[in-house]
Amino acid sequence: MAAREKLDHGVLGSFSSRISPSHAGRAAENIAYGYETFDMTLEQWINSSEHRKNLLLHNASRIGIASAKDASGRRTYWAMEIAGDYAPKPVKGKKVSPVIARRAAAAADCHIKLLSLCL
Repeated sequence: MAAREKLDHGVLGSFSSRISPSHAGRAAENIAYGYETFDMTLEQWINSSEHRKNLLLHNASRIGIASAKDASGRRTYWAMEIAGDYAPKPVKGKKVSPVIARRAAAAADCHIKLLSLCL
């Protein structure tokens, strides 16, 4: 988006074609431009009903955040991919058990806390 100076979910192809290799059962994308910091961008997404809906995606377990400046270096573009409902990978000859619980992240492991998610 930054290289083309165009805020568009489809600038590098459809969202479904870009997210498909991840094998996520569900996914969403938030994009923005013009906010200098992630905090400012996140605040805008939280205050937008459609973006907030994506942030609260049911069963989301993975998130990716990226930012890039346009050629002038004045405008920052942001993208957040949110995904979940991954099917367990089968192990040859073994029955796969579902994950029941995960270790809670220690405060030192938390770089960003987003809607009670420790990233």
